Amino acid sequence: MTDFVLIHGAWHGAWCWRRVLPALWQQGHRAFTLSLTGVGEQAHLLSPAITLDTHIEDVVSVLEAEELEGCVLVGHSYAGMVITGAAARQPRRIGRLVYLDAVVPRPGEAWSSGHPESTQRERRRLIAELGRLPPPDPAIFGLEGADRDWVARRLNPQPGGVYDAPLAFDEAAWLATPRTFIDCHAPALPTIAGMRERVRAQPGWTVVEIATGHDAMISAPEQLVAALLA
Repeated sequence: MTDFVLIHGAWHGAWCWRRVLPALWQQGHRAFTLSLTGVGEQAHLLSPAITLDTHIEDVVSVLEAEELEGCVLVGHSYAGMVITGAAARQPRRIGRLVYLDAVVPRPGEAWSSGHPESTQRERRRLIAELGRLPPPDPAIFGLEGADRDWVARRLNPQPGGVYDAPLAFDEAAWLATPRTFIDCHAPALPTIAGMRERVRAQPGWTVVEIATGHDAMISAPEQLVAALLA
C-alpha cells in the first residue's frame, strides 16, 4: 500500500483529481487531495497576502496531520514549486516526488522564472491591475468539448502573490530524493518546455511520456494512474 498526495496546479482545485482517485483506492492505496488556499473550495480565501509559502504550508499540514511517511507527493504544473518546498521542509515524509507536467525549480527560482518574457510581462500586468491571475481557456490544456466546459466552470483566479516568489531549498538533498517527471506532450504546454529539457539533461530522473495534454488527470486518467502505480 502506497500513500499518494496529489497537489493540483494553478487555477485548479482538488476537484481535478476526481477521475484518478477511485482507481488508486481500488488498488488498495490511499490518496489524499487538497485545494490550495485561494482556489477550489478555498476560493473564498483569495487574498493578496497568499504567497508560495502559504501553499507549501497547506501541503505540509496534510503530511503532518495524516502522519505520512514515505509518500508519493505529486505536483501538477505550478505545484512543482509547492511540492519541492514541502519536500524540503518534511523530507522524511517523502518517498518520491512526481512532477506532472510541472515546474521543476532550481534554488532561487520562481514559478515565473521559466516563462517567456512576454508571458511574464502579461501576467505581471494582470497581477498589478487585478491582484490575481484570471484563469485561461482550458483549451490550452488540450481539453475539448464536455471536458473543456467542465474545467472552465471550475477554474478560479490564481493568487497573484505566488507568481514571482522565489523558492530556497537544499538542492543536494532534493537530488537525493527519487524523482519522476511525467511529460504530457500532445499537445505540449509551451510554458513547460524548459522543464522538459531540464529533466532530460539532469541525472537521476525517471521520465514518463503520456500522449495527452497538460491536464492528464482529466484527459488521460487511466494512463496517469498507470504511470503513478509504476
